[in-house]
Amino acid sequence: MTEKRMSRWYFGGLASCGAACCTHPLDLIKVHLQTQQEVKMRMMGMAVHVVKNDGLLALYSGLSASLCRQMSYSLTRFAIYETVRDMMGSTSQGPMPFYQKVLLGAFGGFTGGFVGTPADMVNVRMQNDVKLPPELRRNYKHAIDGLFRVFREEGVRKLFSGATMASSRGALVTVGQLACYDQAKQLVLGTGMMGDNIFTHFLSSFIAGGCATFLCQPLDVMKTRLMNSKGEYTGVMHCLQETAKLGPLAFYKGLVPAGIRLIPHTVLTFIFLEQLKKNFGIRIIS
Repeated sequence: MTEKRMSRWYFGGLASCGAACCTHPLDLIKVHLQTQQEVKMRMMGMAVHVVKNDGLLALYSGLSASLCRQMSYSLTRFAIYETVRDMMGSTSQGPMPFYQKVLLGAFGGFTGGFVGTPADMVNVRMQNDVKLPPELRRNYKHAIDGLFRVFREEGVRKLFSGATMASSRGALVTVGQLACYDQAKQLVLGTGMMGDNIFTHFLSSFIAGGCATFLCQPLDVMKTRLMNSKGEYTGVMHCLQETAKLGPLAFYKGLVPAGIRLIPHTVLTFIFLEQLKKNFGIRIIS
């Protein structure tokens, strides 16, 4: 008899929250770089600027919104992907084909992106608040206060501003992270040179993080601009046209900090997830 551990539906949300606590400062710097109209500062310059002007704790502005986003967006996409994958795996022989993982990841990510849009928008606003003049700051106390104030002052529709971008990005990043992680792990284990250990998890998640960064960066830039706008864009196409005027590289603005943030976030998420699964997962004896 062999014992196997399966993930519980909420493990993805918990693992993502753990990773978000570690990578939040990088996410904040990425948002600051993307919302510049002209490239005035690079990554280190922006980090020094934020710390000098607002203190070290300013790097954690919007952490509550980031955790709220992970418990809506990431929990949903992981729950859909892992539940369906494990269900299909138990009824068929061998692992799912890669194209099925891609389709499942896209569906899970699209759904998660839509569910997490309100928290994502508040997250972007709270992170960007510190670089605005004091009279223009929104000054949300925490994520719930931000959600309530947007609902009260701007209406339900504004809560889902940028939902198309967030859902599309969610689909791409989930394909890059979950589907590519599963496939990379399957290929690494298939070589027979490495076992199912933390080094395998690190290598597979590093590959997945790189794929996810490249796939979703253009959409991530547009999503950030739409969510942070104060009415200057009439819609997705208008935002696309305005961003395109800045040149093709504008869609990859903040790529290095996005990679520096998303790759460690992906690595930490899957390492935490595998440890949660190993120690607290559902026991399957076959």
